[in-house]
Formats: sequence, C-alpha cells, structure tokens
Amino acid sequence: MASKKIKSALISVYHKDGLEPIVRELQRLGVRIYSTGGTQRFIEGLGAEVEAVEQLTSYPSILDGRVKTLHPKVFGGLLARREAGHLAQLEQYDIPEIDLAIVDLYPFEETLAGTDDEAEIIEKIDIGGIALIRGAAKNFNDVAVVPSKAEYGLLLRLLQEQDGVTSLADRRELARRAFLVSSHYDTAIFHYFNGDRAGEAFKQSILESQPLRYGENPHQEGVFYGRLEDMFEKTGGKELSYNNLMDIDAAVGLMREFKDAAPTFAILKHTNSCGVATRPTILEAWEGALAGDNVSAFGGILISNAAIDLATAQAIDQIFYEVLIAPAFEADALEFLSKKKKRILLRIKGWHANRRSFRSLLNGVIGQDTDLKAETAEELKTATRRAPTPEEAEDLLFANICAKHLKSNTIVLAKGRQLIGMGCGQTSRVDALKQAILKARSFGFALEGAVMASDAFFPFPDCVEIAHEAGITAVIQPGGSIKDQESIDYCDQHGMAMALTGVRHFKH
Repeated sequence: MASKKIKSALISVYHKDGLEPIVRELQRLGVRIYSTGGTQRFIEGLGAEVEAVEQLTSYPSILDGRVKTLHPKVFGGLLARREAGHLAQLEQYDIPEIDLAIVDLYPFEETLAGTDDEAEIIEKIDIGGIALIRGAAKNFNDVAVVPSKAEYGLLLRLLQEQDGVTSLADRRELARRAFLVSSHYDTAIFHYFNGDRAGEAFKQSILESQPLRYGENPHQEGVFYGRLEDMFEKTGGKELSYNNLMDIDAAVGLMREFKDAAPTFAILKHTNSCGVATRPTILEAWEGALAGDNVSAFGGILISNAAIDLATAQAIDQIFYEVLIAPAFEADALEFLSKKKKRILLRIKGWHANRRSFRSLLNGVIGQDTDLKAETAEELKTATRRAPTPEEAEDLLFANICAKHLKSNTIVLAKGRQLIGMGCGQTSRVDALKQAILKARSFGFALEGAVMASDAFFPFPDCVEIAHEAGITAVIQPGGSIKDQESIDYCDQHGMAMALTGVRHFKH
C-alpha cells in the first residue's frame, strides 16, 4: 500500500530545538513514541507519553552511551517489510513495528572545528544514529525517516496537513535526504582520518545545495553545493548564476595572492583577469586595473583587497559590472552602490582556499592538490649575467602571479605593478605573446621597460626575441627545458634579465 499511517515513532536526537511541535503533533495523533536518554527526558518534560528503548530491549544504555539502540527489537521494527513473513517474525519475537524514525547525528564537524582533542572528536562519530537512519531509509516502502532537523518542517507539514499519513513519494524523498546526510557525514569523517582538518577538503558539501537560475547556458540546469554564507555576506543584487560563481572563484583565487599587499584591484571576464593593478590607494588601483582593458571590463567581476570608499564606488559606477567583491564597504560607499538593485555586492569574510580541487570528466572525477604555491623574491634564481633591478623584480613577481591565474598557454606583460597585456588560452606560446603585445599597444601602453611572465618554460628562444624587439627588459619563467640556455644566451646578448622560478603553473 503506497499510503502509510504513522502509528509508532522512534525519536533519538542530539539537537532538541525544533522538536517540541513535532512531539505535540505526534501526541495529538495518538502515535506511540519510543525514545532514549536525553531525548526521552525532553519528551517527558513536555508532558507527552514516551516508552524508553531500554524497556523495549530489556537492556540499559551501556558503554558510556555507545550502545543504546543497537538491538534486534529496534532494528527489527524498522527493517521489517510489512508483509506476512516478516510480520509473523515480529509477532514471534515480540518486536513492535516502527513507522517513523526521527534521528540526528552527533555533531562531528562542529566538534572537529572547535577542538584538537582526538578523544573528544572520536566520541562524536555516531554509530547507532547512522545505522538507524540507513535502516529506516532502506525500508522507505514502509517507514518514514527524518535524518536531521532540516527535515522537521517537512515532517510537521505531513503531520498537520495529512494527519500523519505519508505517501510513497514522501517516504522516498525522506530516504533520499537520509542518504544525503549519511554520505556527507561519512565523507567528513574520512577527510578527518585522511588528514584534512575542519572539513577543509570537503567544504563544497553535498549536504548544502542551492539551485541556480541555470548552468553555463540557459538550456542547462545548474546547482551549487556548499555554503556561500561562510565566505560572503551578500548585499542586494540578483541571485548568483553558475557563470558568476565560476568568475567569483577565479577572482578570489587571484586576489588571495594579494591579500597582504598594497591596495590591489582586479577585473575578470570568463575566469581570466583583464585588468590588475597595485597602487597606493584603492581608487588608483581601480583606475590602473580598468586602464589595462576598459573594453573587456564591461560586465566583468570586480574584486579588491581593500575597503571600497565612496570615491572608488563612484568611479566604479561609471561602468556596468556583474559582481563587486571586497573585504569591506564604507557606509557611504555601500549606500551609493546599493542604489542599483541588480548589482551584486559581496563582502568577503576570509580568503579561504580548498586544499584539494576536483573536476568531473569522462566517466569519473579527477582530483589534485590546489595550486597554492606562491613564489617569493628569495626563491627566484637569476639565470642571466644581469640580475633584475628591484623595480623589475617587483614587476616580475606581480606578473608571475597574474600568469598563474590565467588559462594556459599564457603570457603576461606588466609594468609598474600593472597588468598591461596578456595572451591566454593559446595553443602556442608565441601566439600568446603576440596577443599580449597587441593588447598592450591597443590600450596605449609603451612596452619599453616592461617585464614578461610565462606560465611554462620556453622551448625555443623565439619568445624572448619577440619580447626584446618590443622593448621588454626582464623575463620570469619556470625553466626546465633542455633548451633553456638558448633563451638565456639571447637575453645575455641583449642585456635582458631572466629569473627562473622552478615552478610551472599550468591552468587548463
């Protein structure tokens, strides 16, 4: 029978908030309630009738509460199919049917985030609770399961509007949610034992999902798994789209590299930066970033490493943009920017970085360590007779960061801590350089004294030749080609400086 009337319920929860109205409804409907420990005392405190699981099993809670519900009289009532053979066995062994299981889990992730005490963390690995949830969910044809307080609202509607009668679709949906809860919980525990702290490697929790307007294109559905509110405070604006989130992720990844630097602004389109500048003030940084490519900036994602003041807000307001991200907005700037209701303003709470990255492809998923390597001046190895000047070295490190966050193959041209030209996503490094030079010149930049960064080594000296002819005086690259010396020799012959990082930053 598809519809089932709830006549009995097992309630065993860690969090009691939100439970009272459910108990009241169960009491109204005459549902027989079984419970354990603190939950039992809570229900008794409401004046509702409840039978202790200990009475049902004839066993007390033992081993400091580690074993309370792990008993055939509990699991038999949950797992029995409501058919002749199973019902006969329930009668034979005096096992009651259990139609509803309300169970949540020990707060493993919350405990992990608040302590390093392994004994305390291990005690928050739920055994009985996860087994009850899975058992009830497996038997969804006959049993309804409520695996967390997030489902209390749904259960309350079923009790109030349907008088405790559940359809097969209701129970199947609750089972789906139950396995979502259990898979998330087990994954968090795995990452703890795998050495990932505080859920860091699995922050994009499958437990928290948010439907998007659509995917990359309107004909594709989209969803975000994770907790955006942990990273951002959203002030007004329309809902974030799939493409917005892709660009925001790229923007945060880039600006994380500059979080401790002087005021820096970046503009991104399709996950690639088209403007980046570091300046004494955030207004000057905005003006420098916009000058890098004021055409591509239209409809872009904007990000700053410093608070947005009113003067900067008014300057930004001259162009159309999708999202503006900053660690803070001064009160008058926020008031001004909020006048345009569709613009998305995000206050970033912290520069979080997932230590592992994943991507679906073919018939599976690939994962890797996130590229969090950031080169320092001390790590650079001068390969040429002439070392970079202090100004060149500063620009080389700046350009190297920009190159790291652009699609391969990429070349970045920088001058005065400003991105003045870039070529990215090219199949040839020479094409990437030519694109960067053309772009720089089209926006009026003089290349004399500029520097060049490459995300990978130069297999031939052609790029340094082209760069020299354009007026570029210093180069940064990983090195590692068997023909490195050819590029180094060319630089020596023409007074150029070259620094090697020893680290490749491909981005596919």
